[in-house]
Amino acid sequence: MQQIQKGFTLIELMIVVAIIGILAAVAVPAYQTYTTKARFSEVVSAAAPLKLALELCFQEQSSLLNCTHGANSVPGQIGATGQIQSGVISGNTATSAVITMTPAATNGLVAGDTFILTGTAASATSPIQWAKSGGCVAKGFC
Repeated sequence: MQQIQKGFTLIELMIVVAIIGILAAVAVPAYQTYTTKARFSEVVSAAAPLKLALELCFQEQSSLLNCTHGANSVPGQIGATGQIQSGVISGNTATSAVITMTPAATNGLVAGDTFILTGTAASATSPIQWAKSGGCVAKGFC
């Protein structure tokens, strides 16, 4: 007489638990990185008004020298708000300027995860080319 199997054996249940554990071990760090990148997107998007203002000022002035905070329609520095500690334009020359965005040291972000946009133009009539750098590049946040 054969017995009909009912339910799962202990080994089958242990295999399922092990598989779930392995999947969780991979998924949790990936999720944490994803949420940190999402928080950092606020820092990146906050640089857009400064970038646009510098481009417009450069078109009008044919130089970035006078394209500073509060002058020639360039907005003031960005203060602490949300995920952002500060946003500053600096290092202006006739054909280059630097925007430095510093994230607030919260929720997995640190002040060293800066987002730096360096704008350079070949001449007074050429468009500004932007290069990104900073601590966020190495971590893959920006």
